Amino acid sequence: MERISFYDQIARNKRNSILLTLFVGAIIIAIGYAISLVFPTEYVFLILSISIILGVFWPIISYNNSGKIAIWSVGAVPANRTQFKQYYDIVEGLTLASGLPMPKLYIMKGQQINAFASGKDPQSAVVCVTEGALIKLTKQELEGVLAHEMSHVANYDIRFMTLVSVLVGIISIMAQMFLRSLWLSDNRNNEGKNGGIFVLIGIVLAILAPIVTTLVQLAVSRKREYTADATAVKFTRTPTGLIGALSKIKNDSSEIKVSGSMAPLFFTKPNLSAAELFATHPPLEKRIEILKKM
Repeated sequence: MERISFYDQIARNKRNSILLTLFVGAIIIAIGYAISLVFPTEYVFLILSISIILGVFWPIISYNNSGKIAIWSVGAVPANRTQFKQYYDIVEGLTLASGLPMPKLYIMKGQQINAFASGKDPQSAVVCVTEGALIKLTKQELEGVLAHEMSHVANYDIRFMTLVSVLVGIISIMAQMFLRSLWLSDNRNNEGKNGGIFVLIGIVLAILAPIVTTLVQLAVSRKREYTADATAVKFTRTPTGLIGALSKIKNDSSEIKVSGSMAPLFFTKPNLSAAELFATHPPLEKRIEILKKM
């Protein structure tokens, strides 16, 4: 398997985080401008101001609170140390192996075996597992899953993946705002050849923007999952736990309901019926095959 420099991975993820923020912010402002074209002139300044505020400040606010937003969106609750001692013991052991600070631990409802990590950096990281993961996995298998999530923290994957999950949602909302605004406007601001062209461009942008950002989301992605698997083996010194967990997931038909923007954060895709073309994770069989060679 191709050797991976973890230091290069960290630097790449930091750089991609900045570029993604600028890219999505620009799209939000562009959609805001398109919305202004279909409203009367007196509303243009207000709409543009709102779109600029969303494009510049909302991504920053969301990014700085990404861990809290992710936990809130899935309805997770803090894990009680006394009740879930094994959970805490495993993560504390992994922090010693990785040199990472202790993340905050959470639990979410659901019988599917799954987990995710979020937060803007290792110091603000959170790790969340499903009830199903705690019930169905052995200690070694749970350690493999948690090592995978801690690997995302170590490689700064959570910074990039969390930005994608938050910002894709903003793009979708802005696109819907524009398309709905077409029905609310009186078109006085759109008369003339140029106005019609700009509105047409706005419609195309509103339709394509969510698709483009979703493709960016998919690119978050398979290679990072392979990297996290490899780093997890580095932390635990064995692929056995991960292989066992992935094998159980392969034979488990349970699903959990989460938003599409949250799906890339999870250990495996929450919705098992999702088309492979739009999958944010590599096939389980391929991950198991590679782990067996380690």
